[in-house]
Amino acid sequence: MYTLIPRNSTARGSVVYVHGGGWVNEIAPQHWQLAAQIAAEAMITVKVLIYPLVPFGSAREVVEGVSAEVLESTRAHGPTVLAGDSAGGQIVLSTLLRLRDIHGLTLPRAIAISPALDLSMTNPQIQVVQPSDPWLGTEGAKVFIDLWKGTLDVLDPVVSPLEGSLEGLGPITIFSGTRDILNPDSKLFTAKATTAGVDVEFIEIDGQIHVYPLLPTRIGQDARKKIVGRVAEAISDVTW
Repeated sequence: MYTLIPRNSTARGSVVYVHGGGWVNEIAPQHWQLAAQIAAEAMITVKVLIYPLVPFGSAREVVEGVSAEVLESTRAHGPTVLAGDSAGGQIVLSTLLRLRDIHGLTLPRAIAISPALDLSMTNPQIQVVQPSDPWLGTEGAKVFIDLWKGTLDVLDPVVSPLEGSLEGLGPITIFSGTRDILNPDSKLFTAKATTAGVDVEFIEIDGQIHVYPLLPTRIGQDARKKIVGRVAEAISDVTW
C-alpha cells in the first residue's frame, strides 16, 4: 500500500483506491495521476492498494484484504471513501457488500469508474455494445474471470456485485460510457440500487469508452473534477 499525503493538510478522512487492469495488469500511470489529483485537490490522504493479480490472487482474498485496509484506514484517518476503476470497480463494490455484512460498516461514498459488475457476462446487451467497444472483449475477459473467481461461483457477490443484495449501502457514484461492454450491467446495477433505496449517482456519457475519466481528454478532465468534488463532499458531510 502506498500513501499519498497532501502538503500542509490537517483534514481528516481518506480515500482507498483500487486500480483496474483486468485483474491481470499492474497499476498504470493514469491511476497514479488520478490518485495524486484527488490527494492534492481534495486535500485528503489517498491510499493506493497493490493487490495480487491472477494467477497469484483471487477475488475472495483480495476483497477480504481490501476490506481490512478500509477498516484500518477508517480507524487511522476517519471517514473513508472507497474508489476504483474497471476490475478495481468490481473489487470496490464487492468490498462494500462485505463491509456491510461482516463488519456493519457503511461508507460515506464509493466511486466506481466503469466497474465490472456481473462476471458471467450474460447480459444480452453486451453483444449489442461489443462492436463499438475498441478496448474490451468478452472472450478475452472470460479467460481472466475464470482465474479471478477461484473456487467461487461466478455469480457469488464477491465476484459479481450485481448479484448481491444492495440494501443498506451508502452513496455510490458510477461513471460509464456507452461504448463500453460493461455499460449495460452498470445500468442494471443503478436500477437495482435505486430500487433498494441506495443513493446512487449514474454518470453516463454517450460515445465514451471504458474508464474514460482516466483519459487525457476534456471529458475525462471534467469527470476527474467530479470525482474530486464527490470525495470532498463525502468527507465534509460526515460529523466526527
